[in-house]
This record gives sequence, structure tokens and C-alpha cells, in this order.
Amino acid sequence: MKLTTLDNGLMVASRDMPGFETVAVGLYADVGSRHEPAPLNGIAHLYEHMVFKGAGSRTARELNEAVEDVGGDLNAATDREGTSFTASLLAEHLPLGIELLSDMILRPHFKAADLAREKEVVLQELGEARDTPSDIIFDDLWMAAFPDQPLGRSVLGDEASISAITADDLHGWRSERYRAGSLYLVAAGKVDHDALVRLAEAQFRDLPEGRLDAATPASFAAGRRSSRPRADQAHLTAAYAAPAIQAPNYHAARLFSDIVGAGASSRLFHAVREERGLAYSVWSSLQPYRDTGLFYFYAATARREAAAAAALIAETVAGTAETATQRELDRAKAQAKAGMLMSLESAWGQANYVARQLSLFGRLAEPADYVKAIEAVTLDEVRAAGAKILSGERAGATIGVSAVRAA
Repeated sequence: MKLTTLDNGLMVASRDMPGFETVAVGLYADVGSRHEPAPLNGIAHLYEHMVFKGAGSRTARELNEAVEDVGGDLNAATDREGTSFTASLLAEHLPLGIELLSDMILRPHFKAADLAREKEVVLQELGEARDTPSDIIFDDLWMAAFPDQPLGRSVLGDEASISAITADDLHGWRSERYRAGSLYLVAAGKVDHDALVRLAEAQFRDLPEGRLDAATPASFAAGRRSSRPRADQAHLTAAYAAPAIQAPNYHAARLFSDIVGAGASSRLFHAVREERGLAYSVWSSLQPYRDTGLFYFYAATARREAAAAAALIAETVAGTAETATQRELDRAKAQAKAGMLMSLESAWGQANYVARQLSLFGRLAEPADYVKAIEAVTLDEVRAAGAKILSGERAGATIGVSAVRAA
């Protein structure tokens, strides 16, 4: 991997992958929904939509035609801590991809008519999410865990906040939040680093300098939310505060979570689904952020089985912290290492990995460093991490039942 920092602070990184004829290039921003003030909840996601509605000298249609005329693709994504704008292209068309990304970030149109239409699209997306219990329950869980905080609010926003956003708000969001020092241009595949740097210098020289201020620190709370008591199926989820991404015990906590509920050999899958048939979907995960994390688990079950499923989940999770075995740890380590290394066998996997490293650590760390950190975790550390997580308070959310404690 190669890295160059431009005079304005933009980090430009590349990973040349011999044998590739394509390139994945993305502009990654350290700005997401947790940077939003409450009245503008959803603006990070709406901004991501609106840059596709026309930028530079091109209309929305012309943006799409420009990239698809050469067989490429434009995309974007928003989460709580970041936003990405990406292009997949044949390597010879990298200059076009950089040009389009530059126009979208530096010269978006934000026309009033386009904004009105796109708000309707986002509201439809919000409605679709609300009609999918297995999606919306996690917004409920985050609200319960981080009530009245940016981290707890939905990435999509709500009807009131989306409706209130103006074109001036979008321009302000761009000028205040898209600072060169908090952006990363990353390309992987068939790419020449020096050529990439020259393109970045030409297309992104007008980015404002400086870095985005850190987001408001999050504070975990043991809140509870329940909705749709008459739903056909019960959806149960609960969460505990967990280590942040750079915490010393993060890897141990992640491996604990994997032993609990990652894959068909996990304790939750075996106990809840295979032995008792109480749920089709049951799993756990650890979501890390810069300043905190969430260990959480989920199950979808028949309403009549909700109490039994919740009790068995609680018993299984608690038991793992006490009796996790070396064989389970070895399996979790193998899955973690294989998952990461397999993801790096694609250009997008490489680009996303590099961008994540730059965002978190400001440097390029080789995958071997990650593997070494995973291999160093001991069984005692995993049990201790699990016990520490479970010693804290618990947040919960349910759909379809209101009286069940989800763990």
C-alpha cells in the first residue's frame, strides 16, 4: 500500500493488485449521522442522495450516463460515523471516476425541485424500513441504548427532520463537514499511485482545509422500547455497552461475541435453533465505534415462544462468559482471520480496508498486524471481556411483544 498526503490534508492511498484490469476508487468521509444536530437528523444520508442529482456540468442523467458509457458504476453509502462515494471502472477510466467524485463533492447542484423529489424517495425508503421489523428493530435498539443522543438517532432521520432540510442546509453541511483532513481518496486494483496523486491534486485542490471536530461522546443507557404488540412474529433484541474499536480488549470482546452468536456453530444458533427450534434467525454481533461499542443479540420467534426464547438466550449468553472453550476460541479466531483475508481478495475489499485504517489510525496497517492481534488473544481474556460486558446495564427492544425481557 502507498500513501501520500496532499498539501490541503487529503490522504491519497492506493493498493496495486497485479492481474487486475479494473479499479475501485472511493472518497471516504469521516462524517455520518452522529455528527448531525437533532433538527437536521438524516441530512448526511440525504446529502449522499442529492449529490447524484446533478454536479459540475452534468445533470443526474448525464452523471449516470458518463460512468455507464464506459461500463462503470457509481454508488454511495452512509452510516453513523462515515459516508463514502465510490466508483468501479476499467483502470483506463480512472480519471473519469476521479472527476465525477470531485464534481459530486465540490460542485453539487442541490436544485430545489430535485430536493423536493428526493425527499419523497427518502421518505419511501424510511417507510420501507419501518415495514421490515428485522430492520427497524435495530433503530429502536440504538434509540434505547443512546436516548436523545446523535449516535442513537436513525441514519435515515424521520419525517419532520427530512421535510425541514433545505438546499442551504445541504450546502452548509458540505462546506462545514467535508474538510480535506477528514477525507480519504483510496483506489485499489490496477492503479499507479503517482498518477492517482496527480489526479487528486488536480481535482481536489479546492477542498477546504482542516479536520472535522470529533462527534459528541456517547453515553450508554439501559432504555427499553417496544412496538407493534399485535405483529405476527416476535422480534427480540438487547444490547450492552462494549469496547470501542481502539480499546485494548476490543479483539477479545469481538471474539466473545462471535462465540456467542456468529455462525451455525455458535452457542446461540445451537441452543436456540438446533436444540429447541425456538427461532429461525438468532445471532449476536459487536458494533464498535470510536468512543464506545455495542454487544447485541437478536432473535425472531413465534409470539408464543418469545418468553422461552428470551430466557434461553439470556442463559446461553451468560454461560458463554463463564465456560467458553479453547476450541470455540480457536474456531472464532479462524473465522475472524478468514473473513478479513477473504474480503481483501477483491478491489473493493482492499479499498474499504485501507480507508478504514486511515480513518481510525491515520496510517496504513498491514493485514498481518490484524492477524497477529487476533492470534494473541487468550481464552482468559475472552471470558474476562464477556464478563465485563455482561456486568453492565442492558438496553432492549421488542416488536410483537411488550412484556418479554429480551435477555
